[in-house]
Amino acid sequence: MSLTIGGGQTLHWRIELPPIADSPLQPLSGQDYVIVSRRFISRPNSASQQENDMTVDVVPTVIYSSMMGVVALAIIQACNKPKHKQTYYLLGLLVLMLTHIIGELYIYSGAYQYAPAIAGFQLPLRMLLGPALYFYAYMAMSSDSTLSVKSYSMALLGPMVVIVAMIPFMFMISGEQKLALANPATRDPELWKIAQFTCLFTAITFIAFTFAYLTATLRLHAQHRRQLMDKFSAIEHRSMDWLRVVLILWGLVWFIYTVNYAATFLGVNWFVLDAFLPVFELSVLLSFTYLALNQSTLSSTEKDNSKETQKRRALLPKDTMRQIAAQLTVAMSEKTLFKDEDLSLNRLATEISVSENYISETLSQELNTNFFQFVNSFRINEAKKLLTDTNLPVTTIVYEVGYKSKSTFNAAFKKIEGVTPSAYRASHLLEIQPES
Repeated sequence: MSLTIGGGQTLHWRIELPPIADSPLQPLSGQDYVIVSRRFISRPNSASQQENDMTVDVVPTVIYSSMMGVVALAIIQACNKPKHKQTYYLLGLLVLMLTHIIGELYIYSGAYQYAPAIAGFQLPLRMLLGPALYFYAYMAMSSDSTLSVKSYSMALLGPMVVIVAMIPFMFMISGEQKLALANPATRDPELWKIAQFTCLFTAITFIAFTFAYLTATLRLHAQHRRQLMDKFSAIEHRSMDWLRVVLILWGLVWFIYTVNYAATFLGVNWFVLDAFLPVFELSVLLSFTYLALNQSTLSSTEKDNSKETQKRRALLPKDTMRQIAAQLTVAMSEKTLFKDEDLSLNRLATEISVSENYISETLSQELNTNFFQFVNSFRINEAKKLLTDTNLPVTTIVYEVGYKSKSTFNAAFKKIEGVTPSAYRASHLLEIQPES
């Protein structure tokens, strides 16, 4: 087959049908174009045509372009949210994510061919993703709205280390030489060693630095959750549990990405990851942006204030704690305060005229529990009575004993009793049936 194009040049093709679905088209002369799976690769036949070498990975390019649109829309929505520090740090995180995505598009779309000199520009900025995620979580969950100079200095340590490691790659290799490194036939072995070192060092540093901040963020969330359980009987709308799931997923995304990135420079290509990773990253990104943008700002009482808690701890005599424990039992069993779905430590303290600090100490040291578990134990006990002594549907019992949703009730019931409420009722009915 032949085709005449501009300038009178004629290209000839020979079409072969291999036993696989993807059929390569191979010209007999001139520029060699091969269509392989998702990639469109231009393979020059002579040294003069090396400058036209270009790879376009279509599927990842489309997905990362979609991700860029998602983040851009999220930035616009964040700009329209109430001006809190939590929002400002979310904006900073989104901008860094946008930089990361642009860096991926720079490679997948083949844009590196037109600006090879800036290859690797996103690597130092990518090091800030972990710290930015931690700072956002800190502002969302901590009552302390300021970060120390030390915190910012630690966050900048990662990018500075990467910049130092990249100096040989940035200043010892020209743009043309960087472009030549993309083709095994034209790369300089010594320069390739520099590129490999830069890639592996930045990958290892990114993994270590980012996972350190992800771990710190998970600990921050666990501490926030513990404090909520000391103050409130219902925490599902305050605990930001979605963040813990997203943190784990982000960690998995960045780990796979880094391993795949480093393996590519070592000559190992996992084509399954090339297709899976962008889709997985897009899914996590959509989840994070949606949940973060819809996360309400917590009040000062709902945020972690560990410094204040440490200051107001006291040591009560055993007799005093026993008296307070008796008052707490009366408030729950006789006054049925547990039926209040928004019951808080503050309200309970007001009801029995005992300070919050004394109640917390009594619960932890005398009763070996916290406020959340203490209240919910009464709710579950009441639910068990209603399940066995009445014919009320489970959905009615949920609200009767003080829960806001059936899913929360089911989870709490199963955690304490080991079975669902329906299974508990069914097993009890079987036990009391007379033998035939």
